[in-house]
Amino acid sequence: MNNSQLDLNRLAAMDAVKASRLLHKVREETLAGRTPPVAPRPVIDASWQRMFRIGLDPDQGTSSVLLQRDELEQRRRTTVLGEVMRTLSAGLAGIADASMQIMVVTDEQGRVLWREGNLAVLRQANGICLEEGAAWSEQTTGTNAVGTALAMGRAVQVHSAEHYVQTLHKWTCAAAPVHDPRDQRLLGIVDVSGPASSFHPATLALVGSVAQLAEAEMRQRHLRSIERLRSVAAPILCRVGGRAIAVDTHGWTAAVTGMAPVDRLALPKSFRAGRVWLPSLGMCTVEPLPGGWLLRVEEETGPEGAASGAASRVVLDLSRPRRCTVAVSGAAGSWSQELSPRHAELLYVLALHPGGRTAAELAQDVFGDRTRTVTVRAEMSRVRRNLAGVLAHRPYRFSEEVEVELVRPAHPADLLPQSTAPAVLAARSGTSA
Repeated sequence: MNNSQLDLNRLAAMDAVKASRLLHKVREETLAGRTPPVAPRPVIDASWQRMFRIGLDPDQGTSSVLLQRDELEQRRRTTVLGEVMRTLSAGLAGIADASMQIMVVTDEQGRVLWREGNLAVLRQANGICLEEGAAWSEQTTGTNAVGTALAMGRAVQVHSAEHYVQTLHKWTCAAAPVHDPRDQRLLGIVDVSGPASSFHPATLALVGSVAQLAEAEMRQRHLRSIERLRSVAAPILCRVGGRAIAVDTHGWTAAVTGMAPVDRLALPKSFRAGRVWLPSLGMCTVEPLPGGWLLRVEEETGPEGAASGAASRVVLDLSRPRRCTVAVSGAAGSWSQELSPRHAELLYVLALHPGGRTAAELAQDVFGDRTRTVTVRAEMSRVRRNLAGVLAHRPYRFSEEVEVELVRPAHPADLLPQSTAPAVLAARSGTSA
């Protein structure tokens, strides 16, 4: 290998002893602040930098306080992952067993909910606290596939001395996030781990594919539930005067009358029956339906302009790496929602530029390619659908009447860690405002 960047495929082709020595040398030199013989992979280097900042000891153990049995069972019962465990197990557990590895499934906090696989490896895993109820976020266990996949929001493979904590250097792991297709919320991580001798670069693709299969199964379940809700809501909407919409608990539209249909209506986290103000609709009367809600739009909202111009303040909170939110408040009420990574990037850029950005400028900011205006316009259309009265266009910008507060993470390098948008990369490196 030359003094470029570490590559797992090339590493797998090397003699195992030489490969192990190289990884240990890279870690030793990097942690000492010296130039390693080969640069660590960017995902590993970024994780190590996060560990430096939080002061994690690379010589610490991996033990953690396990969840009590009743809390573990409660988390298992309440997560959607339980509905697709058969798919995850069928796709990975048998292969893991045959290859001297184990499959691990965690929740969105990195707590191990289930594990299956080779019995001998399961016993070895107990020695590093890779067991049910244990915590495997980066904050507790350092750079590892589960924790780093949680932090980055994408599939990650970590091998041998790429682990920050020395205790894990005899292990290899590959993990992928599983998202709820209804709202893109991170549900947890599916991981395959085993002794370093079981390492293979293709494991990452396998784990990622099985995670996608689980998401596809959840998507089909969701479509069936929408059809059931539609059958209930359709006769009700036929008798409703004015504008109304029936949505499931995640805001997906089942039926609509008197207004243009939308795929999904953004709902605040604490949604309930009664009178509720939404930026996209104004004041609504909300009634429960089996599996969802009926929203009747009130045509007269009280103060002039309350339906479209009620918002006076927006708080864009990017301080947490895996949960970005936008909160809107004004005379008619308040409302908040979690943001997808892409929408968080777009709103961040607009918060930096009160004067606005054209589609071409946003394409450069987010994709590094000014020609991707069609993609930008489509994404901004989705954002504005949920934030009517808050966002303007030509150019895209926050409305002048709205006060915008941007809440950043404590350290610039932790801003939207999964993002590769040029504007975000510049902010992390301190080259932008």
